[in-house]
Order: sequence, then C-alpha cells, then structure tokens
Amino acid sequence: MDRPAPRISFVSLGCPKALVDSERIVTRLRAEGYELAKTHAGADAVIVNTCGFLDSAKAESLAAIRAGLEENGKVIVTGCMGAEPEQIMAAHPGVLAVSGPQAYDSVMEAVHRALPAPHDPFLDLVPEQGVKLTPRHYAYLKISEGCNNTCSFCIIPKLRGKLVSRPAGDVLREAEKLVRAGVKELLVISQDTGAYGIDTRYAASSFGDREVRTKFIDLARELGSLGVWTRLHYVYP
Repeated sequence: MDRPAPRISFVSLGCPKALVDSERIVTRLRAEGYELAKTHAGADAVIVNTCGFLDSAKAESLAAIRAGLEENGKVIVTGCMGAEPEQIMAAHPGVLAVSGPQAYDSVMEAVHRALPAPHDPFLDLVPEQGVKLTPRHYAYLKISEGCNNTCSFCIIPKLRGKLVSRPAGDVLREAEKLVRAGVKELLVISQDTGAYGIDTRYAASSFGDREVRTKFIDLARELGSLGVWTRLHYVYP
C-alpha cells in the first residue's frame, strides 16, 4: 500500500522578492510529490521563509518560527534572516535547519532529511509556469538578485549579496510562460531594478530568433511587446 504524500505547511514573510523565492521552493516541493497543508497541525513539517530587513520583521519571523515549533515541532527556516543563523538558533535551537535567501537546494535537502520524497514522475501536476502564490491575474518576475549600493541605512547587500542579473533571454522566456498561463500583469522586481545587467556588462542572450541585451531599457522594451501590463518596481534611487 502506498504511503500518503508528506504534507508541508509554508509561511512566506517579507517582500515580493521573498515571495518569488517561496514560489520556487513550493514548485520544487510539488514537483517531487509533496503536498501543501493549510495548517501547521495538519502538516508533517513547517517551512518558514523569513525576513530580516527590519527589527519588526525579525520579530515577526521569530514569532512565526515559534508558532511552527509549538503547533508542529518540525520547522525548517530559510530566507533573509537565515543569513544570520546564530540569531535564530539562539532563540529557537530546536529548528531542523537554517539557510539564507535563495538557498533552494539547502531547503530541499533539509526537507528530504526530515521527510523522504514520495516523487512519482507519472503523477507530476506542476504547471509549466511553476506554482504561484499570487492571484492568477498577476505574477512577480524577478530579474536580478542582490545590490551593489552601500547605503548606510540598508542591510540588503549583507543579506542578499552583490548584484547578479538573470540573462534577458531567461527572464523573457519566463514572462512568456506566465502570459500563456493567463497572467495579465507582470510585476518586475529585484533589489535594484535600474542596475539590471551592469554586472554582466549588458551581455546579450538569445530569445527566439534574436539576441537581447541584459539591459534595463532593452528588457523593458521586450516585456512591453508581450501585450500585458508591466510594472517596474524597486527602481533606484
């Protein structure tokens, strides 16, 4: 008799960039056959994607971890606050694992240790565009990670690292999948949208039958041709 699929309760805190990270983790979980639970008590483990930008966000993250431990007992922590694991372990030494932002492999390894994967490739039901945690009419489109600015008031470079831009072709292919899935509004996000491509010296990548530079204005022009609303967020300064 087949055992039931393990169930994961997922908490996503913080900004839209963190939500995109959560979507990627959830997509991998569903691709491997894990199910999502609506409550901690009804899950086999809890994942908390934390925020560490402000003291209030850290307090909210620690409270979410505490709730997971009290209601379930098995908690895996990831996200920006995970970049400072000593704070989490000092407050909640009983968590199963702690990893920083974008640490998708580390999260999945922790899940596998706690709950062996039930993956059956014949039952994969993950949509082409991945699992989205937003309403169907819009989706976040992350174009880069990190920031090269050193603003004294901002901790983001410490948590997310230096600017790393996605190739324009990769971004545009993801955008096309989202549009095919029915998305009507693309919300372009990053830590510093205006700096997109600086780290690559605006290197070109293939998209369809043409080359597109990894440059903010070129990407915006291509996204504008997809026939949906496109909003640009986090443009510095």
